[in-house]
Amino acid sequence: MRVLLGVIGIIYESRPNVTIEAASLCLKSGNAAILRGGSEAIASNQALANCIRAGLQQVGLPTSAVQVVDTTDRAAVGALITMPEFVDVIVPRGGKGLIERISREAQVTVIKHLDGICHVYIDQFADLSKATNIAINAKTHRYGTCNTMETLLVHEA
Repeated sequence: MRVLLGVIGIIYESRPNVTIEAASLCLKSGNAAILRGGSEAIASNQALANCIRAGLQQVGLPTSAVQVVDTTDRAAVGALITMPEFVDVIVPRGGKGLIERISREAQVTVIKHLDGICHVYIDQFADLSKATNIAINAKTHRYGTCNTMETLLVHEA
């Protein structure tokens, strides 16, 4: 479902895959994005920003529809979350400390999670071979990320 929110500021930590995922989701839903990734991935995020701009230009969309903050200075986060005249909503994506800070300091509407549990559900009609592979991958592929399976639910049948 597309929901037009306007300019979505997304603040995240070290994983540069979020740069592409966030930009894609914002564009697909008809929103603009300002992305601020972690300092550990600044070079990767800048390279990805160049690719995004080239892609936007190629399809005739404004290259400013997705912007990647090019500084690692934490003051940039403080500025971004206190500019309701430019940013319509902030989405913090990361650890508890980041989300608590954004929630506490933001003057822009925040869409957040805090403590969640990631489930995988295997239905009674599932292909058990595929379901087993999915469950193992969900738990072991990258066990330190925020989307790693924590609970496996299996239909009692």
